[in-house]
Amino acid sequence: MKKYIIIIILICLFHYGQAQHKGNELPNILWLVSEDNSPFLGCYGDTFANTPYLDKLASEGVLFEQAFSNAPVSAPSRSTLITGVYSTTMGTENMRSQYPVPDFIRLFPEYLRKAGYYTVNKAKTDYNMSPLEDRMNGAWDDSSLKATYKNRKPGQPFFAMYNSSITHESSLHSRKDTLRHDPEKVPIPPYHPRTPEMRHDWAQYYDRMEQMDNWVGNILEELEKEGLAENTIVFYFSDHGGVLGRSKRFLYEAGLHVPLIIRIPKKFTHLVAEKAGTRSSRMVSFIDFAPTVLSLAGIPIPEYMQGEEFLGKIKDRTETPAYGYRGRMDAGVDLSRTVRKGKYRYIRNYMPHKIWGQYIEYLWKAPSMPSWENAYNKKQLNAVQSAFWESKPFEELYDCEADPHNIYNLAHNESYEGILEQMRMSLDNWQVATNDLGFIPEPMIEEISKTISLYEWAKGDRYPLVKILETASAAASGDTKTLPLLMERLRDKNAVVRYWAATGCRILKTKAQAAKPLLLEMANHDDEISVRNVAAEALYYLGEQKIAVEVLSRSVSSPDIMIRVQSLNILQQFGQDALPVLPLAQKILDIDPKRSEYDVSAAKGFIRAMEYYKSNGK
Repeated sequence: MKKYIIIIILICLFHYGQAQHKGNELPNILWLVSEDNSPFLGCYGDTFANTPYLDKLASEGVLFEQAFSNAPVSAPSRSTLITGVYSTTMGTENMRSQYPVPDFIRLFPEYLRKAGYYTVNKAKTDYNMSPLEDRMNGAWDDSSLKATYKNRKPGQPFFAMYNSSITHESSLHSRKDTLRHDPEKVPIPPYHPRTPEMRHDWAQYYDRMEQMDNWVGNILEELEKEGLAENTIVFYFSDHGGVLGRSKRFLYEAGLHVPLIIRIPKKFTHLVAEKAGTRSSRMVSFIDFAPTVLSLAGIPIPEYMQGEEFLGKIKDRTETPAYGYRGRMDAGVDLSRTVRKGKYRYIRNYMPHKIWGQYIEYLWKAPSMPSWENAYNKKQLNAVQSAFWESKPFEELYDCEADPHNIYNLAHNESYEGILEQMRMSLDNWQVATNDLGFIPEPMIEEISKTISLYEWAKGDRYPLVKILETASAAASGDTKTLPLLMERLRDKNAVVRYWAATGCRILKTKAQAAKPLLLEMANHDDEISVRNVAAEALYYLGEQKIAVEVLSRSVSSPDIMIRVQSLNILQQFGQDALPVLPLAQKILDIDPKRSEYDVSAAKGFIRAMEYYKSNGK
C-alpha cells in the first residue's frame, strides 16, 4: 500500500511540475507589421480586396476595432512604438529627425533580450532618434533583411518583428497597367475626386493589400511548419493609416486608425480578457504596445513608459484616450494635435494658415495627388473635396461613428459645445502631463541638440509649457481679442513664446497692425533666427513686403538646413513677391539635386510654386 502511495505522490508531483512549467513558459511573440494601410480588410468590413489569411487570423484571435497609431507617418510612429514614450515627450515627432534622447529611454526589446528572449528585427530602423547604435545593439540579436527567429538557441523564446513594405505608398509611384481590381468599381472616400488617376491609384493599392495578405499567410504557414503556432502570440497591425492624400501624414481617422489583430494560443489565454474569434472595442494606441509586450512576458514595466498594458498578467486595466500628433512632414512645416475619445475625434491646428495640401515631394509622386490638385485649380471639385486645398480651421470635431471620413466639422455646432470643451480639456491636460515639446521651432531644436537632449533641456524654466500653450492657442484661434496678449508676449524673454506670439500676428494679418513696430524690431534684431523669420512673415501681411523678403532671403542662405526649410516654407506663400529668391533656391539644388535633405525638397517646392505664380499670376 505504501508503495502505491509513493507512486501516486510521484505522479502528482510530476503533473504539478508540468503544470508549473506550463504556467511559467514564456510565449514567443511575433509582430507582423505592414506599412501605410488603414483597415482595408474583409474582417473589418472592406471586402473589395480579398484578404483570406488576415480574415482567418481574426477568426482565431481578437480583432481590435479601435486601435490607433499616435502619429500618421512612419518614423515618429515607430519612435513611440519601440520606446513606449510619446514622440512629443522625446522631441522625436518631426519626420526623419535624428535628435538625441536620454540614455535611460531604451528600445523595449532590450528588456526582452535581458530576460532570455531572442530578438529579431526585419528590418525597419527609422526610430527618429540618436544615438541609435547602442540602443540597437542592446535591443536586437539580429536586425537585418535576413533576420529570422530560426537562429535562436533550442527552446529559447523569441520576439520577432517582421516588416512589410508591400503596401507602402512608394508602391503607387510606378503605374501598373494591369490591375486585378477594376478602377471603375473601386470605392473612394468622399473627399477624393474620381479622377482617372485617383481611381487607378486606389485600385492599384487594393492589389497591394492582397499581396500583403499573402505575405502574412506565408509567414503564418511557416510558423505552423516549425511547430511554433501553439507557442506564439501573433500581432498583426499597420505602422499607421494610409496611403493616399489626407490619410498618411494627416490626423484624421484615415491617417491614425490601424488594423490590429492578436492571436493568442490556448495555453496563454489566461493573459487575455477577450475570447478567440471576438472583437474588442477597447481603445488602444501604439503608446500601449511596449508595456503590453513586456506584460505578456512577465517583465516589469519601466516607470518612464507612458502607455497602459492591455494584455498580460495585470489586475487593473485602464483605458486611455488615443492621442496623436503631427509635426514637420518632410519639408512641410506644420503643427497639429488630436485626441480620439469615445466616438469623437478632436483636432487642434496650431498653424491654420497652412493648408493641409502643402506640397510634399514624396507624396506628389503618386499620380492621384497632382490630379487632385489640378482639379482644384480648375474649380472642378465640390466643397468637401476642395477643403484639403484651403486654410484649416483652428479646431475640428468629428463624430467618427456617424462620419467615419471626418468631413463634417462639428466644432461650431452649438449642440456639441459640451463635448468640444471636454475634448479640449483632455488634449490640454495630456499636453501638459507629457510635456509636449513640439512647440519649439526646429531651428532651435537643432541648436539645442548639439549639446543636450531636448527632453533634458526642457526641464525647469527654459520651457514654460503652460504659457507657451496659452500663447500658441491664442495665436491659432485668429481671434482679434487676443492681440493685446500677443503683443505682450512679443516682448517675452522666452524665444518659444515670442515665436508663437509672432505666429499669431501672422494669422491675424492686417488686424495685427498695432503690433507692427514690435514686429519690425523683432525681424531685424531678435536673438533667435526662427523668431526673426516668423516676424518677417507677419510683416509681409502688414504691407512690409520688401523687408519680409529681405529677412527671409538671408535665412535661405543660412548654413542651417532647418532654417532654410523654415524660410522657404514661408516664402512659398508670398506669390510673385518672392520671385527674387529664386536664384537662392536654385543654388541649393545646384549643389546636389538628388541630396535627400529636406532643404532640397523645400527648394523644389518653392521653385514649383514660383513657376505656377509666373504662369498664372499671384
